[in-house]
Amino acid sequence: MGQILAIDYGKARTGIAATDDLQIIASGLTTVETPKLVDFLKTYFSENQVNEIVIGLPTDLKGNMSDIETDIQKFISVFETEFPGKKVNRLDERFTSKMASFFISQSGKNKKQRQEKGLIDKVSATILLQNFLDQKR
Repeated sequence: MGQILAIDYGKARTGIAATDDLQIIASGLTTVETPKLVDFLKTYFSENQVNEIVIGLPTDLKGNMSDIETDIQKFISVFETEFPGKKVNRLDERFTSKMASFFISQSGKNKKQRQEKGLIDKVSATILLQNFLDQKR
């Protein structure tokens, strides 16, 4: 069946999560410096079967797009050129960072660990991917 990868795209860092090959559960994978994202994906795709990706759709409470959407559109264009045939899905990512911060705070991590932005990005990607899987079912 192959994995689904979620990308929580950011200007500096990008959180990544992946499903298992049966697409049952989402797990946080890593955080990558955004300029190195395409190279990371090339390596990951060469080692894993990934059928599709999910990228967060950054909207505010009124449904307006965030400024980062322009950067995301550029990334999607590069992605579709580099990885033709991989399906790109978009999913509303409102509240994923707040939810990630909450879940991390409940996990028993110390304050320094809870404030690590890379961890928040990775957990946000995991929440985004689990939401996608839930909608798909």
